[in-house]
Amino acid sequence: MTAIKFWSRSKFKGTNALKRSVNPTRVPIEEKESIRWLENLEHSTELLGDPERCVHIGDRESDIYELFCAAERSKTKFLLRTCVDRLAGEGKHTISAAMKGAKVKATCRVDIRDPKGTVTEATVEVRYERLQIQPPIGKQKKYPCLALTVIHAQERTKPRGREKIDWKLITNLPIRSRKDALEKLSWYAMRWKIETFHKILKSGCKAEASKLRAAERIVNLIAVFCILSWHIFWMTMMNRVAPAAPPGVALTSIETCVLDLLIQDRASGKTRPATLGSYLTKIARLGGYLARAKDPPPGNAVMWRGMSRLTDIELGFVMGTQLVGN
Repeated sequence: MTAIKFWSRSKFKGTNALKRSVNPTRVPIEEKESIRWLENLEHSTELLGDPERCVHIGDRESDIYELFCAAERSKTKFLLRTCVDRLAGEGKHTISAAMKGAKVKATCRVDIRDPKGTVTEATVEVRYERLQIQPPIGKQKKYPCLALTVIHAQERTKPRGREKIDWKLITNLPIRSRKDALEKLSWYAMRWKIETFHKILKSGCKAEASKLRAAERIVNLIAVFCILSWHIFWMTMMNRVAPAAPPGVALTSIETCVLDLLIQDRASGKTRPATLGSYLTKIARLGGYLARAKDPPPGNAVMWRGMSRLTDIELGFVMGTQLVGN
C-alpha cells in the first residue's frame, strides 16, 4: 500500500447523478473525484523512487486520458482495462474500428471459475496493435496524442453459465511479441488480488461499520485496517506459494509458542521441521478451518478469524506471564 485517498461527496451521489446535471467530459479533471487516480499514481511513483520499474494496473474506472498523460510525465508505466472507445490514428476512426481489422496473433487457454465455483477452461484469442490515441475532443488543445498499445483478449463464442471473456487493455509498456502480450494479460489477471484486499478491509475489518464521527479518526482507523488487511492477505498467499519458508518470516516467537500450546501437531511417523505453512494452518484452524486431507488451502476468511483469536489469546498470554511470571 503506497497511496490512499480520502474524500467525501457534498453534492452529487455518484457519476449517474452528475451526468444528469453536467457533461462530465467538459469538467476539468481537477474538479472531479477522478483526480485521485492521478494523485495516487504520482504519489506512489515518487515514493517508490524508480518510476520506470513501476507498473500501475487498474480496472475500467481508471480509464482516464489525463491518467495516461500523468504516467507519461512521471515516466512510469500503466496497464489498464479500457471502457472508452477513443479516437485513434488521425481521428477518423476509433480504437474498436482499428482492432476489428487486427489479426489474431496468439491464443491461450485460461481456467475460469463460474459463479457456482466450477472451474472450466476457456480459449481466448489475443490481438494487439500499437496505435496513436487521440485525447477527448473537448481536451485536444490541452493534452497531446499518445502512442499506446491496445490488447484485446476475447472468447470467440459465448459460453454457458458465465459471461464471455472480453478484456480490452491499454498500456504504454512495450509489446514486441506474442510472449509480451500474454505476459501483460497475466499481469492484469492478478488484479483480482486488489479486490480481495478490499473484501478483507470491508468484510473482515468491517471498516464501513465503524461508528466514529470525526474524519481524522476514521482516516486513522482505516489506515490501520489497510495494514491489517494486507497482512492477512499476504499470509494467505504465503501459505500457498511458500509453505516451506521458516515461521519467522511472518510470525513472532511468542505467536509460534502460543500456537504450539493451543494446537498440537498431528501424530505421524516422522518428525517434521516446523514450517510457515504448518503454523499458518494452525491459525486457520483457530478460525474454523478443518484441515482435512482433501481440503483446499485456507482462505482469507478463516485466516482473519484465526488471527483475530490468536491476537486475543496472545494478549492474555503475555499479561498472564507478567502477572505470575514465566
